[in-house]
Amino acid sequence: MAHDGQDMTFEDSAILPGALQLTSAALSPCASLLESATSYVRTLVTSDGHISSQLIEQHQTATHGLAWLATYVEALQQMQRWATALQTEEKFGEVEQLLLQIAFGEYLGQILGGIPISQSEILRLQDIVPSQRDIDRMRTPEIIALTRSGNSQAARTRLVALMQEQSANITTGACGLDDELEMIREQFYRYAAERVEPYAHEWHLKDELIPMEIIQELAEMGVFGLTIPEEFGGYGLSKASMAVVSEELSRGYIGVGSLATRSEIAAELIICGGTQTQKQTWLPKLASAEILPTAVFTEPNTGSDLGALRTRATKDGDDYRITGNKTWITHAARTHVMTLLARTNPDSTDHRGLSMFLAEKTPGTDAVPFPTTGMTGGEIEVLGYRGMKEYELAFDNFHVKGENLLGGEEGKGFKQLMQTFESARIQTAARAVGVAQCALDLGMQYAKDRKQFGKFLIDFNS
Repeated sequence: MAHDGQDMTFEDSAILPGALQLTSAALSPCASLLESATSYVRTLVTSDGHISSQLIEQHQTATHGLAWLATYVEALQQMQRWATALQTEEKFGEVEQLLLQIAFGEYLGQILGGIPISQSEILRLQDIVPSQRDIDRMRTPEIIALTRSGNSQAARTRLVALMQEQSANITTGACGLDDELEMIREQFYRYAAERVEPYAHEWHLKDELIPMEIIQELAEMGVFGLTIPEEFGGYGLSKASMAVVSEELSRGYIGVGSLATRSEIAAELIICGGTQTQKQTWLPKLASAEILPTAVFTEPNTGSDLGALRTRATKDGDDYRITGNKTWITHAARTHVMTLLARTNPDSTDHRGLSMFLAEKTPGTDAVPFPTTGMTGGEIEVLGYRGMKEYELAFDNFHVKGENLLGGEEGKGFKQLMQTFESARIQTAARAVGVAQCALDLGMQYAKDRKQFGKFLIDFNS
C-alpha cells in the first residue's frame, strides 16, 4: 500500500496492479466525506432540534445532492463487497477486476469533479461540504490512481474484447448470486428470449396489451407469488429472486417485467397491513394470478404528493362509496381488484385522513374497458412503457365493501402504502437494470454489425 506522497501513477495498461486493495483503501475517505456532508446538511435543515420540511425545501440542492452522494458511496461499498466475495470464492477474474476498477474510477471521478444529477444540474462538493480540508482528504494516492487509470481507454477496450469473447454468457462477469438465483435467472432469460423478445416490438408498435397467454404462463412459473409466504399459496422466496425475475423479463420487454409489480404492491400491502381474513382471502388468489390487481393512487395535479389527494370514501352503512378522479393507472382495464387510496376523513388535509381499500371490479374488454357501475375511464396514450396501458379513472359513487378496508381501520392508508414502497422501488430498480442490459445487448450487436470507413464500429477505440 502506498504511503503519503508516493507516486502511484501507472502505465496505460488495462489492469491496475492491486486493484482490490486500491478500491478498499478508497472507501474510508468516501465514508468520511459523506459523514461531513451529512453533518453539514443536517445543520441546514434542522430547527429547534427537529428536521424542518420548510428548510429542506429551502435547501433542495443540498438535500438532493446529499442523497446522490450517499447513493454513490453505497454503490462503491457494494461493489467492494461483491468483489471481495468473488475473490474469496476464487471467481474474481479479469472481467470482474475491470468492472470494479472502471466503476471506482468513474464514480470517484464524478464525486470529485461533479455528480451529474441531470443534464442541467451538477452536484459540486462545495455545495454540501463547506470545508475544503474535508474535500482534500479525498485526494489520497489510491483515489488519484483510480481516477487517473481505473476507467482508462485500455481498460474499456479490454473489457469490450472480453465481452465479445463471452457474448454467449447471460451476464458480463460473475454476478455473485447463489446457485438458486442463477438458475432462476437462466430460466427467465430463456423464457424471455423465446416467448417475449420475438413479439415485443410488434406489441409495442401496435400498442397492444400483453397477451393473456403470456400472463398465464408467467403465473404457472410462479411469477406473481414469488415473495408471498408459502402459507398463503406463494413460494416464500427472497426479494432478490423477485429482482432477478424482473430483470430478465424486463430485458425482454419492460411491460412483461412490470406485470408482477402491481401484484407485489398489493401482496405487500396485505401482508403488512391486512387482517388475517384479508390475507387468507386475497393472497392465494394474487399468487396464482386468479386475480390481477392494479394500484390506484395518483390523482390529477397531485403527482407524488399522495398526502394531498382528494378522492373521498364516504360511509354507506357498513360499506363505502368512492368519488373522485385518478390518473396514470397502469393495467387498470382488465384487472380484478384495485388497491385504492382515498380520504375517509373529510376534515383532514394531509396523509392522516387516508385509507386503503381492496376495491373489487369486473375486468374489462377492448370494447368495454370499464363495465363496473360507478367507474369510467379512458386510455392515456404513451410513447413507451406499453403493454398494460395507462388510464385516467373517474369514480362516481363507486361501491366498496366495508370488509375490504385494508386492516379494518380507517386513517392508516398512507402508512400502509409507505411500508410497501421499499419493495416496489426494488422491483422498479430491477426493471431498470433489465432495460439497461437490453440496451447494452442491442448496442453491442449494432456495433458488431455496423460498418463505417471500412471498419466495424466496435473496432474503433473511442
